[in-house]
Amino acid sequence: MVVFQTAALSAATPLPRSSPESQGVSSVALLSLVESAETELDALHSLMIVRNGRVIAEGWWAPYAAQEPHMLFSLSKSFTSTGIGLAAAEGKLSIDDLVLPYFPSEAPAQPSENLKAMRIRDLLMMSTGHHADAISQFPYDSDASLVRTFLALPVAHKPGTAFLYNTPASYLLSAIVQKATGEKLVDYLRPRLFEPLGIDPPRWEESRQGICMGGYGLSATTEDIARFGQLYLQEGQWNGRQILPADWVRAATSRQTSNGSSPSSDWEQGYGFQFWRCRHGFYRGDGAHGQYCIVMPEQRVVIAITAGTRNLPSVLNFLWDKCAPLFHSQALPENAIARRSLMQRLSRLTLATPQGNAAPPKAMAKFAGKRLAFPPEALMTAGGVTQQSHSQPIEAVAFETTDDGKGTKLTLTLAGKVYRSSIRPNHWEPAFPAGTSSPTPASVSGAWSNDNTLVLKFVYFQTPYTTTYTLVFSGNQAKVTFVEHLGSNGRTPRQFTAEM
Repeated sequence: MVVFQTAALSAATPLPRSSPESQGVSSVALLSLVESAETELDALHSLMIVRNGRVIAEGWWAPYAAQEPHMLFSLSKSFTSTGIGLAAAEGKLSIDDLVLPYFPSEAPAQPSENLKAMRIRDLLMMSTGHHADAISQFPYDSDASLVRTFLALPVAHKPGTAFLYNTPASYLLSAIVQKATGEKLVDYLRPRLFEPLGIDPPRWEESRQGICMGGYGLSATTEDIARFGQLYLQEGQWNGRQILPADWVRAATSRQTSNGSSPSSDWEQGYGFQFWRCRHGFYRGDGAHGQYCIVMPEQRVVIAITAGTRNLPSVLNFLWDKCAPLFHSQALPENAIARRSLMQRLSRLTLATPQGNAAPPKAMAKFAGKRLAFPPEALMTAGGVTQQSHSQPIEAVAFETTDDGKGTKLTLTLAGKVYRSSIRPNHWEPAFPAGTSSPTPASVSGAWSNDNTLVLKFVYFQTPYTTTYTLVFSGNQAKVTFVEHLGSNGRTPRQFTAEM
């Protein structure tokens, strides 16, 4: 592969921006792409398209925002792989090292021959030799050593012979970096990857043993994802420096093992070192619910996406059908009017909000200012998505009319703390702001859908998760329906009664 030399990208400034036409892309076509994405895809949160090292289109669906980190889920694995590559380049390990010697005190007393043969390379390419049932219930939140738990799993097959997606293997890669370097993975990457790329020190969830989760748990902004992809597109070069060996980039993003044979599936084009191969010669880092770092080498393009969808193939199918054909080899004539329309459209993106009236109906005046408390059993059962996103269910809510009589003021209780907000249709308001002591920052939108029904939609904008509360008032209580969402798909609604 020929290294495509872009202009030097400074770690201290944002990625360069330029008109789409100067990079061989039509603003008219990009506007059509965005409008199609709005109607055909479910719950995109952000989109950034980079060509020749320059951002040509970027947008966030409110309340998601450029400065907010987003949970990456298994896209974290590609960063973990990069840590292994950097440690190998520094001579701190070799990917052909056996795994067991790194953990002599946590190895089984009588390890199997297959376990003894397992190498770092096998962890990287998801070919550890485990059966699916051996890893399906891996106890990530256990107080016991997760390394010891992993090494105790039966290794039914010879490592290196068969692909099986294996997030615990990525955790072990993180543990190996920590063993080999004496630093947690996130700390090891800070001066070697994050700082050179201009990425602020990110959050990375840890096990109870103080090891970064490796296979998930990293949060980053959309532009951070794009920078990471651009580094790989440039074969490890950044701002005039080779910060990651080109040989590593080529190996990590090449087909290291087969994972299927369907020509129409982007999950069966081969797997590298914690990177997926795609159709059309592309490759990607890939996280649950639609977190993507997509690299198109021939087109010199990086696409960064965050989302909250259950239909992962739909995003990739859309990109290949609608986005890949847009890139021309030469610059196009500038089109200032079309570019302005594109930028205006991208600046007005928003998730759907509840519809109805902003101010409480007159019939609700008797409830104004009264605290509506949710029962303890409702708090215990309202888990699922919100537990995974580190948020907590609402404990109580009160409302009253705004001073101008045109809206609704909310008082929300969460984790014993009181937060004040307001609602109106087609608008997102901070509910639990970033930087507060709330478990997860959130925005709220809401409306009165009829004379006795208040609908509140909360978006935990550093995660893919959304919750909707529908409160139907009667007497001195409200029947509450609580639904957890990814995109437009909600889990089974939970219902309970809240009392004044």
